Amino acid sequence: MKYLNPKADMTFKRVFGEHPAIVMSFLNALLPLADDEQIESIEYLPAEMVPDTPLKKNSIVDVRCRDQKGRQFIVEMQMIWTSEFKQRVLFNASKAYVRQLDHSENYHLLQPVYSLNLINDIFEPELPDYYHSYRMVHEMHTDKIIEGLHLVFIELPKFNPTAYIGKRMQVLWLRYLTEIDERTKDVDPELLSDENISKALATIEESAYNEAQMAGYDKFWDNVRVEKTLFDAAERRGLASGIAKGMAEGMKKGMAEGMEKGMAEGMKKGMAEGMEKGIAEGLEKGMAEGMEKGMEKGMAEGMEKGMAEGLEKGVAKGILETKIDTARKMKELGIDKNTIKAVTGLSEDQLANLA
Repeated sequence: MKYLNPKADMTFKRVFGEHPAIVMSFLNALLPLADDEQIESIEYLPAEMVPDTPLKKNSIVDVRCRDQKGRQFIVEMQMIWTSEFKQRVLFNASKAYVRQLDHSENYHLLQPVYSLNLINDIFEPELPDYYHSYRMVHEMHTDKIIEGLHLVFIELPKFNPTAYIGKRMQVLWLRYLTEIDERTKDVDPELLSDENISKALATIEESAYNEAQMAGYDKFWDNVRVEKTLFDAAERRGLASGIAKGMAEGMKKGMAEGMEKGMAEGMKKGMAEGMEKGIAEGLEKGMAEGMEKGMEKGMAEGMEKGMAEGLEKGVAKGILETKIDTARKMKELGIDKNTIKAVTGLSEDQLANLA
């Protein structure tokens, strides 16, 4: 038996957009619904939410349906994560929520809208959990909730059935989405043991699709690969640009700080050395020409010469230290020796002595 990937646009919509019992089992398993909130029946709604005026934005989702209580459910399969996707989900859920009422109806008739989003990508790398549920809650008292919108995001690549002990049906449905693809030859009997998952598997058998549908299926995966390639390339360009800009700004700032520090230290050291040297020379010369005149002249000459020598020495030292510090940072970033040498002007021996 050959299967198609259930995450593809065509298979996902056929399984969950044409079989009420299947999507009902799927939603009950994956949404945070209490026992008395379980979905008992559903009716499909148009996947395209046409705006009230032509100037507003159309919204097209994968699956949209309503249950016996009037609650709406939006299901989307997203292959590549983008930073705008959360805003799109919130936009679609909000639109479904506000369009429940006519102008003459009361707000108490509004029913919750649940948005279930399956992401074939990782968008929260810092968090270990694959399941992310959002509601409008009080910041300090999280038990205080404004009901209305429920947004659920599931990171499929993080899901590992052996690492999570949760609801059985949630695990089985996520295994269906993450384990089944074109390479699947044998399906785990545990998946086949559930009536709805077994029907879902039968729906994605390759033999159930004609030649034109298979061409559309292949085209979908071609588009996903192209989009992924372009997205990765854009990320790499952004990273390279950020590194280059950071290095340039860092070198500029480092050299400025190094020169400033070097000049300050040089002046301080030069003044101390100059005063010490000037006093010694002044005393020696003053003994011959006269204590009072010699000390005055010696201190003046000594301070002038010492400050000049100290300043020159301090600036040179500060610039050298800055170049060495810059070379060390460039080396840590993996920049080659010739580039470091060209940028800093350090000699081969100086580069060889870098820590």
